[in-house]
Amino acid sequence: MKSATQERTPVSVSRATGANPAGEVRARWAWTKPAVWTERMLTALEGGVRGGVWFSLIDKVYRPANLRAAFAKVKANGGVAGCDHQTIAMYEVHLEANLGDLSEQLRCGEYRPHRIRRVYIPKTGSRELRPLGIPTVRDRIVQTALRNVIEPIFDRDFAEHSYGFRPGRGSKDALRRVDSLLKAGYTHVVDADLKSYFDTIPHQLLMEQVRDKIADGGVLKLIEVFLTQGVLDGLETWTPTSGSPQGAVISPLLSNAYLDPLDRLMEGQTVEMVRYADDFVILCRSAAEAQRALERVQQWTVDAGLTLHPDKTRIVDATEEAFEFLGYRFDRGQRWPRDKSIKKLRETLRIKTPRKHGRSLGDIIANVNRTTRGWFEYFKHASSISVYHSLDGWIRRRLRRILLKRHKKHRRNGMGLAHYRWPNAYFAEQGLFSMEAAYERLRQPVGR
Repeated sequence: MKSATQERTPVSVSRATGANPAGEVRARWAWTKPAVWTERMLTALEGGVRGGVWFSLIDKVYRPANLRAAFAKVKANGGVAGCDHQTIAMYEVHLEANLGDLSEQLRCGEYRPHRIRRVYIPKTGSRELRPLGIPTVRDRIVQTALRNVIEPIFDRDFAEHSYGFRPGRGSKDALRRVDSLLKAGYTHVVDADLKSYFDTIPHQLLMEQVRDKIADGGVLKLIEVFLTQGVLDGLETWTPTSGSPQGAVISPLLSNAYLDPLDRLMEGQTVEMVRYADDFVILCRSAAEAQRALERVQQWTVDAGLTLHPDKTRIVDATEEAFEFLGYRFDRGQRWPRDKSIKKLRETLRIKTPRKHGRSLGDIIANVNRTTRGWFEYFKHASSISVYHSLDGWIRRRLRRILLKRHKKHRRNGMGLAHYRWPNAYFAEQGLFSMEAAYERLRQPVGR
C-alpha cells in the first residue's frame, strides 16, 4: 500500500525555517505540547522536512517535561487500574521517581509494557459485547507521551473530511458536513461499516504507513511493542497478531493513519466522504456514482486486509429511506436521535433512578441532569420537539416512582394520583433539566 504522503514532495527544513513571524506558527498549532514541539520544529512541520520523514524523535518521548504533561493528561482523563492494579492516585504518590524510572527505561530501550486487561462492555441494542482494552497507568503515560510527539506529524496531512479523534474537530463538525451535503443534493449515500476494524488492522501494513513518516527506530519499536503487547482476558493471556486495542491511548491515531490512504482515494473523486474514525459515509449525486464509490471502497478494503460488513454496508437514496451516522438518524430531510441512542440514554438513567434510591431527591436530580444536559447538547438538532417531550415525561415518571416508594404507596394504586401530587412544575422547581424547554428556548428568535 503506497500512501499519498509518498507522492507529495515537501520542502526542506532549511527552506521552511524563518518563513513565519515569531508566535504565528505556535498559534496555528496551539494544541501541540510545548514540552515537545518547539517553534522551530513547528515551522519545519508546516514547511515539510526533507524527504517527508522524521528522525530523532525518541528523545522527545522520554523527555521528563513530556512525561509530566502526559501524566497530567492521564490523570485528567481518569480511568481504572490495569492488570497491575495500580491506580492513578497510587502512581502519583511517588510521581517524580516513577517518571524518572520510566524516562530511563525508554532512554535505554528497556521499557516493556504490561499486559492489557481486557473487559467486555454491552453494545447498545445488541446482545453482542464490545471488547475494551485497559492498559496500566504507566503504559497510558508512555502512550500519551508518544502521541504528543507523533500526532502532529500525522495530523498535518490528514484529509479535511476526517473528523474523528483529531484536535479541534469532532462529531458535530462531521454531522454538520453531512447535513450540508444532503441539502446540496448529495442524496445517494454509501453507508459503510468496517467489520471489527480496530481488531483487524494488519500490523505489517500499518507499520508501512507509519514508516512513510517516521524513521526513528526507537519510536517504531515502541509502536510495535504496543501493537503486540499481551492481553489478559480473564485467566487467559494471548498476544494479538492484528489490530490496535480499543481503549489504548495510541489506537485512535493509528486507526486514522491506516485509513488515510482511503481518504486520499476518495478525495480524487466527484463524491464527498465524511469519516469519523472507522465510521464513514460517502455522499454522491447519483446512484451510479454511489455504486462506483462503493466498488472503489470494496477493492481498497480487500487490498488493506479489512472487511466491509456485508449486512451493514449499503447504498441509500436519502430522499426515500433513512440512514444512521454518529448517533443520528437522517430520514428524508429530517434528523432524529436514532433508536439506539435513545435506548442507551434510558439504560443510563434507569441505573440512576432505581425505586429504592437512598439519596435525596435533589442529589438524584443533579445526577440525572448531568446526563440529560450532555445528551441534549449533542442531540439538540433533532427536527421535532416530540422526542424531548417523550423523554422528559419518562424521566418524571421514574422520579415519581421513587417518591411513591418513599411515601409507601403501591405503584399500581399510587401512580394515578402521583401526577397531581407531584406535577411537572414541582420537578421544575426542584431544578430538573427539561430537554423540551431547552429545545423551545433554542428555537426562539434572537432578541425575544
